[in-house]
Parts: sequence; C-alpha cells; structure tokens
Amino acid sequence: MSVKASHILVDTEVEAKTILEQANETNFGQLAQTHSKCPSKARGGDLGDFGPGQMVKPFEDATVATPVGKISP
Repeated sequence: MSVKASHILVDTEVEAKTILEQANETNFGQLAQTHSKCPSKARGGDLGDFGPGQMVKPFEDATVATPVGKISP
C-alpha cells in the first residue's frame, strides 16, 4: 500500500496551529511555499507516493488516519 501526502514543516506547534487555521482559506501549496522548512516546499509540500516504513512512524500513522483531501495537524 502506498499513500501520497503533502506537508508543511515548521519549528513550533504555535506556528503549525496558525498555519492550520489559514489552510482552510488559503491554497495549501502556497502556504507550504511560504512557511515550510522542508525542501518539499518548492513542490507545494508534495512528498509524492511512499509506502510503509519510509516516513517517521507518527507521520505515517497520520497519513493513514487522515481522510483523503483533509488536513491533519
């Protein structure tokens, strides 16, 4: 099984919560390009397809638990 996800990597939980509030009103890719610390920001946060064991466990678990098209903190 593989999944596809995008993310915005930030330094603090406060920063994450602020961006999450904006994510419902703003294009996710634009937010990633502006705020993310990850090189994936150049692709709007797109991490592409990945399978089990390729990401850190908490992130992998969140990608499996989050419905398609929804945003998870």
